Amino acid sequence: MSVPVAYQGNTSLAVADWLNKGDNAWQMISATLVGMQSMPGLVILYGSIVKKKWAVNSAFMALYAFAAVWICWVTWAYNMSFGDKLLPFWGKGKPALGQKFLIKQAELPETTHYYHDGSVETAMATPYYPMASMVYFQCVFAAITLILLAGSLLGRMNIKAWMLFVPLWLTFSYTIGAFSLWGGGFLYHWGVIDYSGGYVIHLSSGIAGFTAAYWVGPRSTKDRERFPPNNVLLMLTGAGLLWMGWAGFNGGDPYSANIDSSLAVLNTNICAATSLLVWTCLDVIFFKKPSVIGAVQGMITGLVCITPGAGLVQGWAAIVMGVLSGSIPWFTMMIVHKRSRLLQQVDDTLGVFHTHAVAGFLGGATTGLLAEPTLCGLFLPVTNSRGGFYGGVGGVQFLKQLVGALFVVGWNIVATTIICLVIRLVTPLRMSEEQLTIGDDAVHGEEAYALWGDGEKYDSTRHGWYSDETQHNAVASGVTLNV
Repeated sequence: MSVPVAYQGNTSLAVADWLNKGDNAWQMISATLVGMQSMPGLVILYGSIVKKKWAVNSAFMALYAFAAVWICWVTWAYNMSFGDKLLPFWGKGKPALGQKFLIKQAELPETTHYYHDGSVETAMATPYYPMASMVYFQCVFAAITLILLAGSLLGRMNIKAWMLFVPLWLTFSYTIGAFSLWGGGFLYHWGVIDYSGGYVIHLSSGIAGFTAAYWVGPRSTKDRERFPPNNVLLMLTGAGLLWMGWAGFNGGDPYSANIDSSLAVLNTNICAATSLLVWTCLDVIFFKKPSVIGAVQGMITGLVCITPGAGLVQGWAAIVMGVLSGSIPWFTMMIVHKRSRLLQQVDDTLGVFHTHAVAGFLGGATTGLLAEPTLCGLFLPVTNSRGGFYGGVGGVQFLKQLVGALFVVGWNIVATTIICLVIRLVTPLRMSEEQLTIGDDAVHGEEAYALWGDGEKYDSTRHGWYSDETQHNAVASGVTLNV
């Protein structure tokens, strides 16, 4: 059979014989979808879900992180995450900017997996597209991790401290998890499963965000007591971009437009929908009202929970994971949080600990139970991998998942603590009391909404309807931010 010219290699210098145009197109689309989760997705969500006086600052923290990660990534961080091994958990930092590097076929050099006798078990990962596509795809994952972390710090972190925090945490925390679990590090070769970032992205951002929130300190007392979203409809717009963008998040991680990527996208939506519905039902049962913010939180926990096993579990298992992710993080956020002195003491603004750390750990653990052997063979470097429910070595896999989670948790607590203490020597971690009282206008000289005339002095008796101090007689029902 003759192959159409359009599908042949060497039709031009830009079409190498190893290039698969379909894989390359899907990988760049997936990367763009993930990038849109951050910019504008989380920029909109953060700017809308916070109190009006913090809308600009919250959106800018996300915008700054997205830009800063790009430059750090191509300058040194990509190769620390996916390049040649420096340590069992860290790659050698060097630029990913040169022409020769970027136009050659993509490869992750440390992913060749060997049997104990030294023979090759699984060949090195060499997707059929250029390194430029791989660098692009992995960069947006790194960026969204920092932005998710920022959710714990909204409404009080000194913007100068945040500007220092982003490159430091990317370098000394994110690259460690990425290399260890994805780039060919010790957890990758041991067989810990993290299909698309349940540990590398969500568990790490949740733990690091909680740790950083401890060192930065809480919001002002008024903000902690009342922190209503300034625009629920725009918040839903950001949440929608986040949900739809997850198709690239999980669908792009097989590094190919293949059977596994299709399954991953389907499972992602099944789990997210189930989790949202379960969270909403719990709000109705216990608070008598369905909370829109609660629905968004349930959506997020479902997306997070399915991420470490998206292409490795069956559809019924995605429903099971959705039920768990819609109920367990709900319980930790709505019940445990209110009774725990530690959780009350640390001001995690958006509850990132619950929506990402708890849900990410839950996803990793349930993947260790529900990963189907045939599907594992389509993706994992360690042959005969399987979840605990499928017998054989499945019980060991579950234990591996727990150990992998402990490594990510421990590293992020220590690394984030050291980073915060170092930054504190240079600039305060927390805003001044004046900035905390005024908000965006004091920090940026800008405000999100002009709700009264240009040059008109604010008068609470005239503009009280729009005031952050507006009092409502109704008790908040299921509003997960007011924890």
